[in-house]
Amino acid sequence: MLNAEMVKKQARALGADVVGIGNIERWKGAPLQMDPLQIMPEAKSVIGLVFRVMRGSLRGIEEGTFFSNYPAMGYGGITYMFMPMVVRGVCQMIEDEGYEAFPMGGQSDWRGIDNVGDLKPGFSRPVEPGKATPDVMLHLRIGAYLCGLGEIGYSKMLLTPQFGPRNRVGLILTEAEIEPDPIYEGPPLCNRCMACVTQCPGHAISGEKTVKVNLAGHEVEWGEIDNTRCIVAFRGGEEADDTWPEEQEYGAYGSKRTRPAEWSPFHKKPKNLYNTGEAVCGGRGCMRACMISLENRGVLQNKFHQKFRRRKPWSVDWAAEHTGERTEEGAGRTE
Repeated sequence: MLNAEMVKKQARALGADVVGIGNIERWKGAPLQMDPLQIMPEAKSVIGLVFRVMRGSLRGIEEGTFFSNYPAMGYGGITYMFMPMVVRGVCQMIEDEGYEAFPMGGQSDWRGIDNVGDLKPGFSRPVEPGKATPDVMLHLRIGAYLCGLGEIGYSKMLLTPQFGPRNRVGLILTEAEIEPDPIYEGPPLCNRCMACVTQCPGHAISGEKTVKVNLAGHEVEWGEIDNTRCIVAFRGGEEADDTWPEEQEYGAYGSKRTRPAEWSPFHKKPKNLYNTGEAVCGGRGCMRACMISLENRGVLQNKFHQKFRRRKPWSVDWAAEHTGERTEEGAGRTE
């Protein structure tokens, strides 16, 4: 008979790092566009699977010499290749036991709402009254929290006791009723050090304004995120002003009046890898700064012989580049 240990054993054997299970009642009160029962009305359980982002995939960005490995191997490669195969394999086992299972190895690119949560105008419509607009967007980090896999940090990143913020999450909905894990009750991971706020290159995480939600009876709070600032900084850009030389192209980073920032060596936004995500900033605040803080406190289970940050952070002097004062290296270590 299908049980929690069978599911977890299969998921780990296929390559998931950590597995947790939540009962569907924990999603009671979810917004219509984020309600798993809109996808599978008879769902009884949700299975959350964590896939670690290799610390080494952040090394090239930390050194400023190899940027595509993190968005490829630590981002898109997990989301679009490895995780779907693992999630599918677990669903095969569940369906072999006679229970329907919905594999969600990453987010839907057809989701009906944007990053703020507003419906996309002119995109899709409900097929009948009372149903959500296609596609429903299950919140992966909140899903992982409700499966007992960790906590939501101030940056809104999922923090696991194993890897801190270095996680990608897959979810499985199933009609099978499987014993759930408790909501995470271990030692607090986020201590509100605010490294994510101070080191986010786009200043996208507010240090004062917060968002509070109730998740399965637990009050959860994170810093308010400016999604517009986040996406530009994520790509390696910043807002351009009138000091930017007229001969240089505005909009080099995907929106009007943007230019390369000091945390990017690229003249223009690099092409997408694995469909979405350039990740040029390498999670400078929300991932790397957070990870460094957690590792320095010694609270993560995945430990290393050497600290992550071994040299002063680099920065690119774009002003010198375009005023003819560029040094041979073209960059400096100023922080």
